[in-house]
Amino acid sequence: MKILSVELTNIAVRQSQYPKDHLKEFLLVGRSNVGKSSFINALIGRKNYARTSSKPGKTQTLNFYQINQKFYFVDVPGYGYSKLSKESDRKIGMMIEEYLKNRSDLVHVFLLIDYRHKPTEDDILMYDFLKYYRIPITIVATKYDKVLTSSRDKQDKIIADTLKLPSQNFVHFSATTKKGRDEIYKIVEESLNIS
Repeated sequence: MKILSVELTNIAVRQSQYPKDHLKEFLLVGRSNVGKSSFINALIGRKNYARTSSKPGKTQTLNFYQINQKFYFVDVPGYGYSKLSKESDRKIGMMIEEYLKNRSDLVHVFLLIDYRHKPTEDDILMYDFLKYYRIPITIVATKYDKVLTSSRDKQDKIIADTLKLPSQNFVHFSATTKKGRDEIYKIVEESLNIS
């Protein structure tokens, strides 16, 4: 898959602000600081298109990135950032739920988790929440290059066991080395053709 064009077309906090062109959408979710912006930039081949921040919890909107004028990557606010007020957290939760409940254009979800750590309670809740809506999900383990080769089998098992995955079936991803990018492209291509 070649990325020829990228445009941030819609920044939304409610349904009325979503795109109306009915292109297929791929949702990107994960906890704050998991590397969603780096994931987007690695996929689209642009260095700082999606803003990476040293301050977690910065994204407070649904950001619709139109790719090749054919589909969208939808970036949602990260969860689990303790410095956000309970009220902000609640609003973000409602915003994501409204999107999941009402968006017929959504064809696939990429749930990003940090490969260096055991999935958090929030990761487990989000995974269960997404399964409830019966939308195809791919777990993406980011920051793969930051884990020693000798520790990777152990990390794979921890992630699979914690999320109760039927097998160690998730994508290892590194924004630095671009490992996993072709696997993500393949999932996108299959979803565009089949769904």
